[in-house]
This record gives sequence, structure tokens and C-alpha cells, in this order.
Amino acid sequence: MMDQAPRAEAVAARCVERTRPVWSWLALEWRRLGTAAAILLIVGIMLHAMYGANGMVIYRQKRAEMKALESEVERLQKENDRYVDQIKGLKSDPAAIEKEAREGLRYARPGEFVLVAPDPPRKSPTVRAGNNK
Repeated sequence: MMDQAPRAEAVAARCVERTRPVWSWLALEWRRLGTAAAILLIVGIMLHAMYGANGMVIYRQKRAEMKALESEVERLQKENDRYVDQIKGLKSDPAAIEKEAREGLRYARPGEFVLVAPDPPRKSPTVRAGNNK
């Protein structure tokens, strides 16, 4: 083992001599390299903050989606309130019950006639296309 120690020291000395220019260059340029690394890190962080999974672009999309859903919830709540009022009226108000029976079910009192207008005929797609020319 003691015989190999001088060989190991020689290999280590050769490695140091080979890498000495690299270490000298790093010693002289460490400030520039540090500045470049910091700039790259900052740019990477900014790109991640803007376009990452929870970035500003996604945040704005989610915020717009949330506002649309809130307006839909508000619309559905108003519709629900209207239906609740209609149900209350049909349970207690005789005039509302009669109106629903006459309009929805087309009931009539004795001696009355109910006139129902036919639905307008539907035009075929070829007729509509011919009218647009």
C-alpha cells in the first residue's frame, strides 16, 4: 500500500495541473458568472410566475371563469325564487290556479271556446338556403 502512495500523489498533481486554467479562469470571472446565474434564476422565476401552473395567466382565466359562474349562480337563484313564488301561488291563490289551468292545460268554463293557433310550418334547410341568395 505504501508503494502506491507516490503514484496516487502523482495522479493528483497531474489532475491539479490540468484543471489549474479552469480554476484560474473561474477565480477571475466569478462575479460575471454569479451575475449571469442570478439573472437566469430571476428570469426563470418570472416565467414560472407568469406562465406556470398557478401563474398570472391561469389566475386571470380562473378569475373570469369564477365571475361567469357567479353570474350563472345568481341567475339560477333568481329563477329558483320565481319558481318558489309560483309554487306558493299555485298552492294558495285560486286565481293563479285558474290561470294555470286555462293557459297550460287549455281548460275552459262551460260555454267558452278555446282558440289555439297552429304552429307556423317549419321551412326545410334547402328552402332557407334558397332564400339567402
